[in-house]
Amino acid sequence: MATVCHYPDTQAQMNSRLSPIISWPLEIELDNGRLRFAEDNPSIRQVIWNILATRPGERLMRPEFGAGLYNYIHQPNNETTRNLIKDAVVRGVTRWEPRVELTSVQVLPDPEQISYVNVSIHYRIRQNGTAGQADLSLQLASGG
Repeated sequence: MATVCHYPDTQAQMNSRLSPIISWPLEIELDNGRLRFAEDNPSIRQVIWNILATRPGERLMRPEFGAGLYNYIHQPNNETTRNLIKDAVVRGVTRWEPRVELTSVQVLPDPEQISYVNVSIHYRIRQNGTAGQADLSLQLASGG
């Protein structure tokens, strides 16, 4: 599902910016036909999303990649499921996104929709110390 390739960058750019990556879906610049590289915090958020959305075993040549959040879609929205989701996020991001250090992960029930959880991931970019955040909602089964 998610493909991420790392490409080396020039030393001057590496000192001031994070290395660009190609991630899925590929984007092409219309004016010159070149691939568009995500950089800095948008690149990290794309990689985190790829990690969370990919089920282990889904990616060729790297069968352990991913956190498999979609595996929780039909689970009840209760404390146990939310703790399992949090654990999957922490393990996946810690293992597969070395550019960041997690500072907190929260998985909370959505107060307006009983079948949804809100996942909030706070991190610090190791290279420059900048704080970042990625948020998503995931629909589970209803109940608790």
